[in-house]
Amino acid sequence: MYQEPTREQLKQWLEEAKIIAVVGLSDKPERTSYMIAETMQNRGYRTIPVNPMVEEVLGETSYPTIDDVPEKIDLVNVFRRSEELYSVVEAAIQAGCKRIWAQSGVYDEKAAELAKQNGVEIVMDQCIAVAHTQLVGGQF
Repeated sequence: MYQEPTREQLKQWLEEAKIIAVVGLSDKPERTSYMIAETMQNRGYRTIPVNPMVEEVLGETSYPTIDDVPEKIDLVNVFRRSEELYSVVEAAIQAGCKRIWAQSGVYDEKAAELAKQNGVEIVMDQCIAVAHTQLVGGQF
């Protein structure tokens, strides 16, 4: 059964992370994924797009898969439908990522169980920028 990380744990994730891979990041400024990634970038994080449909977003090269990202990823932020979360978790495990943040509306118990079984921490159905504002500070 999925157990949400505590506020203290999430604050630690946000304080420790430097590089966030954003799965499903759109290059369209009106899309939520773009706005949230831009907000996190403005707060000092490096946001690396993972989207095979775009070449670059917010000045960063986009990669087709998590596995293609050449840097060590501190946190995987997921902007995909709930039914796609399981495959994103599989890819994150394969790439050696240890923390996954599924955005508001993205939730899958089986994906969370897979993450847990593989020693990967996961939070689901929460906006990373809202949590950052509440736990670390910052303005939209």
